[in-house]
Amino acid sequence: MKVVEQIKLPIIDEMELFEQKFSQSMYSKVALLNRITHYIVNRKGKQMRPMFVFLVAKMVSGGEIEERTYRGASVIELIHTASLVHDDVVDDSNRRRGFFSVNALWKNKIAVLIGDYLLSKGMLVCIDNDDFDLLKIISVAVREIVEGELLQIEKARNLDITEEIYYEIIRQKTATLIAACCSLGACSVEPNSDSVEKMRKFGELIGMAFQIKDDLFDYGDTAIGKPTGIDIKEQKMTLPLIYTLNHCTKEKKKWLINSVKNHNKNKKRVKEVIDFVKMSGGLEYATSIMHQFKEDALAILSEYPESEYKSSLELMVNYVIDRKK
Repeated sequence: MKVVEQIKLPIIDEMELFEQKFSQSMYSKVALLNRITHYIVNRKGKQMRPMFVFLVAKMVSGGEIEERTYRGASVIELIHTASLVHDDVVDDSNRRRGFFSVNALWKNKIAVLIGDYLLSKGMLVCIDNDDFDLLKIISVAVREIVEGELLQIEKARNLDITEEIYYEIIRQKTATLIAACCSLGACSVEPNSDSVEKMRKFGELIGMAFQIKDDLFDYGDTAIGKPTGIDIKEQKMTLPLIYTLNHCTKEKKKWLINSVKNHNKNKKRVKEVIDFVKMSGGLEYATSIMHQFKEDALAILSEYPESEYKSSLELMVNYVIDRKK
């Protein structure tokens, strides 16, 4: 059995019902909208985010979930999907999970409108049911994602990212949405409890580990759906590179910055950068930090009694850093 299917086992019924509710939450009277959202739903990914919502809710409550839990899972998936549709427009990307992206099939204007529609639908799922506590969690996440993206763009121009700034960027860009999933799960069943903040922190730690794992893929040889060295080509400062910049000679630092700034499209030079980062211990350092985030996340889980939901979340934490793509 695949790891993802194993993780999903204790919530298999909830996930099936969620898929129906999620499709309904996208419904519109406009035929074109329905055609596009149907296309999106049928090309879904692993659905890790709704899985976090349900597993956390069940672990915290001892196996119970509310109708609010389904709404929490729907809103997170609507917001996440909206951000992916918008990302594809911004990045001028024609593929998403091996299929044509919305902008590739229906052009940018429609893709932007679809993203806006999904965003507003997500907000309305909460507002229509007076789930203002859930709305606050997701609204904070959206604000932080945008701030993280802009902070990365601002810093990439000068390549002056410190390790602290890097952590802040990935916390906002990646970790904040997983933190919101876990926080929503807890809040849907036990609002105002300590678990809401505990689970937010748990999700944030997993999100940090998840992003560092993505950074490491850029230096690997495995076929993972994105070409090796793409972060360097896009002038993205990742943890292995930041570590290397801070632990090499002035001459090498100058060469590295020059390579990323002015020779990032040169395949030979990019390979030289990758080899130098590997030789300098950048990968070992990033891996050790990733494992630290993992251990901190598991420490939070250890405070909860044993259950199949807790076991699945532990499996999820390990899957995040053991995955091959």
